[in-house]
Amino acid sequence: MTESRAWGGQSMVAPLRRVLVFPPVPPGPEVSWEAFGYLRPIDHALAAREHATFRRILQAAGAEVICGEIDEPGLQDAIFPFDPLLTTDQGVILLRPGKDLRLGEVALAERTLAELGVPVVGRIEAPGTLEGGDTLWLDPQTLIVGRSYRSNDAGIEQLRALLAAQGVAVIAYDLPHWHGRGEVLHLLSLISPVDERLAVVYLPLLPARLVELLEARGWDLIEVPDEEFASQGPNVLALAPRRCLLLRENAVTAKRLRAAGCEATVFAGDEISHNRTGGPTCLTRPLLRQMPMR
Repeated sequence: MTESRAWGGQSMVAPLRRVLVFPPVPPGPEVSWEAFGYLRPIDHALAAREHATFRRILQAAGAEVICGEIDEPGLQDAIFPFDPLLTTDQGVILLRPGKDLRLGEVALAERTLAELGVPVVGRIEAPGTLEGGDTLWLDPQTLIVGRSYRSNDAGIEQLRALLAAQGVAVIAYDLPHWHGRGEVLHLLSLISPVDERLAVVYLPLLPARLVELLEARGWDLIEVPDEEFASQGPNVLALAPRRCLLLRENAVTAKRLRAAGCEATVFAGDEISHNRTGGPTCLTRPLLRQMPMR
């Protein structure tokens, strides 16, 4: 039995009950894959096939999969609904992407939420920027935020004020420059919780103070090898505690997850993930995560 509710769950790992996804839309002639920072021209047919398989995996895991509709060919990155939204127990906060080509995704998300009857309880306003890929629920009362080229101080302070009203503390850590503004490095490019105190991490780029916090709170860390960082090894979607979904190229990471007692499912994302540099977490916006009632 679960409570009758349609949204909530301030967790990265509680069982995924309801999830929003946006299947890819064909690009118009005005769409430049170079402007989006993709690695090669868009293969829409492959993207559609991969996304359909991805949705079937989510459904097989027991999640209600809600498909939004991208209504503008220029919103190619809208297949990554994790970034313009943050789900809380009281409703959803609309974020504000730091990539100009993604700003239109916020209005798309807002329309979709209205159709679903999910309340919006706040939003990030200019000059603030904040992307969901820089947010991580450490526990229901603690949100970790990466201060990056996509999430600025103004955005973090606005989010801190919004969540303070819900009794949530926001702890921010600077992310590394890495390859600069043109190549996104989100917090979730470096760490993904897979159980209450277990996370997949790429330690070489993780902020030292965050590592110290995790150690102080008794977390165990599964390290991603250097050769799997580029294939998004640290971007792992928890379907439930110790039930994980990751890209198929990350065989060593999957092996380490299984050695830690996790069920690790892999999927193919040559177009939807590797070309567009967004892993399984990015491809979803969990609307409801919830443990069964006892």
